[in-house]
Amino acid sequence: MGRLPPVALRIARRAALVLAGTIAAGLLAAWAVPLPARFLQPPSTVVEWSDGSAANVSVSPDGKWRIAADLGRIDPELVRALLALEDRRFRAHPGVDPIAVARAAAANARAGRRVSGASTITMQLVRVLEPRPRTLRSKVVEALRAMQLELRLSKDQILAGYLTFVSYGRNVEGVEAASLAYFRHGADHLSPAEIATLLAIPQDPNDRYPCPRNAKRLRDARDTIARRLLEAGALPRGKGEARVPPGQVLALVEGTEPPGALAPFPRDAPHAAAWLRARAPLAIRIPTTLDRGLQRIADRTFERHHATLLGRGIANGAAVIADHRKGEVVALVGGFDFRDRQHAGEIAAFAEPRSPGSALKPFLYAMAIERGIAGEAFLMPDVPTSFGSYVPKNYDGEWSGLARLDDSLSKSLNLPFVELLQDVGVPPFVRTLRAMGAESLSEDPGRYGLSAAVGGLEITPLELAGLYTVLAENGRHQPLVVLRGERRPAPLQALSPGAVWLTRRVLERKDRPDFPRRREVSHTPAAIHWKTGTSFGHRDALAAGSGPTFTAAVWLGNLDYTPSAALVGAEAAGPVLFDLLEGVEARSRPPAPDPMPRDVVEVEVCAWSGRTPGPACTDRATARALASHVPAERCPWHVELDVDVATGEALGPLCRAGRAWERRSYAVWPASVRRWLAEHGRAVPDLPRPAPACVQAEPAPPRIVSPAQRAVLLLVAGVPVERQRVPLEADAVSAAGALDWFIDGEYLGSAPPDGRLWWTPRPGRHEILVSGENRLSAHRTIEVRDAL
Repeated sequence: MGRLPPVALRIARRAALVLAGTIAAGLLAAWAVPLPARFLQPPSTVVEWSDGSAANVSVSPDGKWRIAADLGRIDPELVRALLALEDRRFRAHPGVDPIAVARAAAANARAGRRVSGASTITMQLVRVLEPRPRTLRSKVVEALRAMQLELRLSKDQILAGYLTFVSYGRNVEGVEAASLAYFRHGADHLSPAEIATLLAIPQDPNDRYPCPRNAKRLRDARDTIARRLLEAGALPRGKGEARVPPGQVLALVEGTEPPGALAPFPRDAPHAAAWLRARAPLAIRIPTTLDRGLQRIADRTFERHHATLLGRGIANGAAVIADHRKGEVVALVGGFDFRDRQHAGEIAAFAEPRSPGSALKPFLYAMAIERGIAGEAFLMPDVPTSFGSYVPKNYDGEWSGLARLDDSLSKSLNLPFVELLQDVGVPPFVRTLRAMGAESLSEDPGRYGLSAAVGGLEITPLELAGLYTVLAENGRHQPLVVLRGERRPAPLQALSPGAVWLTRRVLERKDRPDFPRRREVSHTPAAIHWKTGTSFGHRDALAAGSGPTFTAAVWLGNLDYTPSAALVGAEAAGPVLFDLLEGVEARSRPPAPDPMPRDVVEVEVCAWSGRTPGPACTDRATARALASHVPAERCPWHVELDVDVATGEALGPLCRAGRAWERRSYAVWPASVRRWLAEHGRAVPDLPRPAPACVQAEPAPPRIVSPAQRAVLLLVAGVPVERQRVPLEADAVSAAGALDWFIDGEYLGSAPPDGRLWWTPRPGRHEILVSGENRLSAHRTIEVRDAL
């Protein structure tokens, strides 16, 4: 074969250059010209249940019900049928199918009219994204656009785009949205009739979408599509060995009625869905841990209580249910009515920080036991006491004088826990709560005072539920998650198992003021531990607790902080909590045993004070404590005195000679308790009077009770300073003698150990000193400030 002539060679080279230039220009144009704008239009956002099904679907920004298609979630039989019906060579052609074009041209020429089209799936996607008049020019543009998509997108991306944007009538687009609207389920598992329906409607969406006037047209079109698919071998006939015969498959399709109307799209858990969308505004699918069945139990529980609570001035509420074994939130209720704009019903109240009232006392109790600061049997004063300008009170306004620490938690007394927080320390308490997930709390614990023990801080109901999972899981903190597959840090042993076990024992008691009364005659969830809380001013009612599997937290109140006398944790939130736990816990399952942990031991204590017994404690008992942190404080309220047998008078070491005497044990109540009893006309047990001229030794220095160490007192503007006097109170185990008080070195006056002295404050720093008869003393520094 000879060489080409020079002229032919030049022509060939020029042709090659022109072809290469044309290809390069085409490629450049394909990448320079933007993709159809609608292709980039965001779809609807789908919030999913834990099983992957749709819980809540939002309208897309352009007003469509359009769910992004994920080929991994769509029944492959639908995809196979679509390609068999619309584009058999989809995987091979470059956007335009030359064979289909030639076949359509021949068929149309024979018929003398248009009887067949040659549009590929890619061209149909272009037509959906950029509607144009049905002209030859439009066909050319669609073909060019289709080739552009083929150059820039994979086949799967094109197919997913088509299944996302194809029209199904009205404002429904894509097979996922259509399947939900027509069949009330996703497109992952479809029957032959459903597949035929989903392929029939896009051919004429306005005249075939489900509605009464389209019923016959839709049925006829569906049956026609089914017969074509059956002839092409693309209509599913069952799986496995027992395949349905072809004729029977067609009968099953033709013998069913197509959907007659559009079903409403899922709009469950609206508060949770809105909250999650706000946290992930770009997400198109939000996979959650929310359980469909448990969410409905929570919703229905709130619905039952709604009318009663609204009639009592309570317009808002929230509930969180978590599986504390997995650390997953399984239900979220953010309010009673998402559409109630009058009461800010659209706000997700479970994420709003509110005062927890007494609901944090269990954690303070556990921390005190864990540190060996206190024990379950400790006897604590429960009398009016001031801590600077802070004067805590019990909810019912009553005082018990003295109460065991475990009873104080059970009865939700306030003063013992304020004193406990003073011993534990506010910063460690706040830091521990933050470490267990209460991130609403400030990183600066200095913002909080002793009122934190009784609700003087704010956390969200979601955080409260997380805290109570720690009690349910033996002190192990596992951050709660709402999103499936969300990464989280390794679990943290936030509290010791023994301290948590001792706390649960108290919270399981049912002879408590916050035990819902109707539960005495109705079903009670087995093996639950719980606590309620009421905020100052009746603005919040809370309850939180756990059963064998689930932990729940309930908040009731008004988002605008309007108070209501009905906002009492035990009366309002407690019954809702019990209803939730009763609804979600398996009633037939017996509660798992909860044996005493190895780090809990029984120790001997003074039967009267609950402290380590001293020589003067004659009555002893046992109490439980952590083996590693047994409280070391000796009983401070028992003294031994030498008593004259004949006169009953107390004798000192130098007075015993020539007398018949014996050593006796006496309980000496704290001065604050003696003072409170005396002020209320109640009998105060007295120690024996000292024998004349017989000096008694004071066993311990006095302890200043009021004001608190480093207290900052703020004078109130407009109120005479004489009416703002500060009580000076001390506690001293003393047989006799008054206590002398000094302010900045100046003698102020004397008062008995169970008495009180009043001081008129003045701005500045002051040193307070109290001294007993034998010169044992105590002092502290305070600051008084003028009103701002």
